[in-house]
Amino acid sequence: METNIINVGNSKGIIIPAKLLKIFGFENTVNIEIQGDSLVISSSKNSRLGWEDLIKKEMDTNGPSKSLLPDFFDDEKDEWTW
Repeated sequence: METNIINVGNSKGIIIPAKLLKIFGFENTVNIEIQGDSLVISSSKNSRLGWEDLIKKEMDTNGPSKSLLPDFFDDEKDEWTW
């Protein structure tokens, strides 16, 4: 299917026929990624599908990741009222 690129404010957009949106389960958000010289649009319903396996594989290969944020509140936890 070929479609036109249209102006949408300061951006560009394409019209996706409603039938295709329904077939592929597109709702309010989609995932867009580049694969080679193609732009791939996929449903975001299962956007985290497979993440657990990828993380486990990464941890098996490289060990657990280091925290990206320091534990700022570790020294204050004793003062907290629960």
